[in-house]
Amino acid sequence: MSDYRKKFMRKYLDEIVESLHKMRADAETFDRIADILLEARKRGATVFITGNGGSASTASHFVSDLAKGTIVENEARFRAIALTDNIPLMTAWGNDSSYDDIFVEQLKNLMRPGDVVIGISGSGNSPNVLKAVDWARENGAMTMGLSGFKGGKLATAAEIAYVIPLHYMQQIEDIHLLVEHMITSAIREESLHRQGKPSGGC
Repeated sequence: MSDYRKKFMRKYLDEIVESLHKMRADAETFDRIADILLEARKRGATVFITGNGGSASTASHFVSDLAKGTIVENEARFRAIALTDNIPLMTAWGNDSSYDDIFVEQLKNLMRPGDVVIGISGSGNSPNVLKAVDWARENGAMTMGLSGFKGGKLATAAEIAYVIPLHYMQQIEDIHLLVEHMITSAIREESLHRQGKPSGGC
């Protein structure tokens, strides 16, 4: 291993660890996000999640964990859709209209007042994510955002926003995935605890 790579990797991990320590003070925010998701499940509302690139992967992963990873016998299931997953529809809107429209136009078909829309953007400035979040909020959805750096426009566009205050995209994406894993795992484990069933983790 080169000295450069060793130094880089140690710094990468040190910054992640420092950020995680600071996040311990934000448990109330994460719990509020979980409350909103659980309330949506109780009402039969749909959770829509968006993002580009690595954030698109996180959006799909988040939906997978909501739709399957939270399942506990005798509990309701989440209605969750990743707006990142219908490639033919996204490319149709991107080709025929604008890449900025690939998420919002899907919401116009599917979203109902009371649904939840989560935008994920490392920079917080992805136009297609912002357009979807803005439209969703104007049309009666609860909106949430995950971003990084200084938060970007998403930090004020979404009703609830959580910003990872790092400045390297890959680290931001790492922690976004950790956040969704933590929240969806907490939802599942609480259900197991309430039913007196053994925990699968912490």
